[in-house]
Amino acid sequence: MTRTTIGWLTGSLVHARPLTKSARSLTFEVPGWPGNAAGQHVDIRLTAPDGYQAVRSYSIASVGAGEDIELAVDRLPDGEVSPFLVDDLELGDQIELRGPLGGWFVWRPEQRAPIQLIAGGSGVVPFVAMLRAHAASGCSAPMQLLYSLRTPDDALFRDELVRNSARTRTTWHYSRAVPPGWSRAAGRLTTQDLRAETLPPEDLPLTYVCGPSGFVEAVASGLVELGHSADNIRIERFGGN
Repeated sequence: MTRTTIGWLTGSLVHARPLTKSARSLTFEVPGWPGNAAGQHVDIRLTAPDGYQAVRSYSIASVGAGEDIELAVDRLPDGEVSPFLVDDLELGDQIELRGPLGGWFVWRPEQRAPIQLIAGGSGVVPFVAMLRAHAASGCSAPMQLLYSLRTPDDALFRDELVRNSARTRTTWHYSRAVPPGWSRAAGRLTTQDLRAETLPPEDLPLTYVCGPSGFVEAVASGLVELGHSADNIRIERFGGN
């Protein structure tokens, strides 16, 4: 069980690596960080020289105890915070963090129901934490991921997802461009896709959906149409950063 820190902590950037042309993995050392469950998020606060402050929430890709936390940030051209984190933050720079936050959109090893993860774009980040926790725990309950993204070049953590495919099945879906030789044309995720590429309702899976608001609403509606109970669908949506 993790606790939430009271007030803001200071984190120092200790590792950074590109994930795509517009996304970056950022690992911070945060003294006093209490650890986090898979699926939780953190608030980040940036303060300008004139005192103006901007606060944004980001899902945590790392999981468990320890004072290092990994985030993955995708740059939005009109964002206030994400361009700075992706383009300007350097090793040793410090930011303020508060968390971990959220106790509903989480996966814990003691859960035994089959798990279906459905991600849109950078909504895959909390699922990376869940997949890592699932692998580390040795949990025998099945867990699989359906990852919908615009093009193959937009995939976050692609190498890790491919590497772990022997344990956890990842199904890729592309809405704008597909890899050479792909078996189907690019297009939005449909109810028929959900029927073919996710665990069926008779398996009684707990389904997590994360991504932009429109994506999350369409997927949740499609799942209910297929016969999934709304009580077994957990959603997390995001907007601009």
